Amino acid sequence: MTIRKRKFFGMIAMLLWLTVYALVVMALGGQYVVGNGMWLELPFYILSGLGWLPVAMTIIRWMSRPDPE
Repeated sequence: MTIRKRKFFGMIAMLLWLTVYALVVMALGGQYVVGNGMWLELPFYILSGLGWLPVAMTIIRWMSRPDPE
């Protein structure tokens, strides 16, 4: 697969991942976290704010691989 195709599919995967992740985190936060005090909300916001990065980094690493010779 060429780098151009990988970037296209990676962009689609990234958009899907971020959309699903944001919806799940919003649902979990609204159901279990909001209104239960700052000591629960602050770690939740920090962890959920950083939680999408490992998957995004994996997708970006896959997208930026050089073309096979």
